[in-house]
Amino acid sequence: MQYIVYILFSEKDRNLYTGCTNDLGRRLENHRTGKVPATKNRGPLTLIHQETFTDKTAAFNRERFLKSLWGGRFKKKVRTAYLQSRAKSPPR
Repeated sequence: MQYIVYILFSEKDRNLYTGCTNDLGRRLENHRTGKVPATKNRGPLTLIHQETFTDKTAAFNRERFLKSLWGGRFKKKVRTAYLQSRAKSPPR
């Protein structure tokens, strides 16, 4: 089984949410429909990063790291890269 650690960007407050799941599609749908209390009032949300693991412990350790102060530095880089790529893309 695969486990996915993901980072969502809130278009509303420009903050990040980090999570871990074994079914990313279902989890994103839960975020979108307001079934996740932490992101219920922060939508719309955009998936900006994901990492796949075959080991559940490794995935949850990575999620824990990303929620730490040191992981915050990595997430800041991911957010900056996402915002820069969005600024460069032509409007829809």
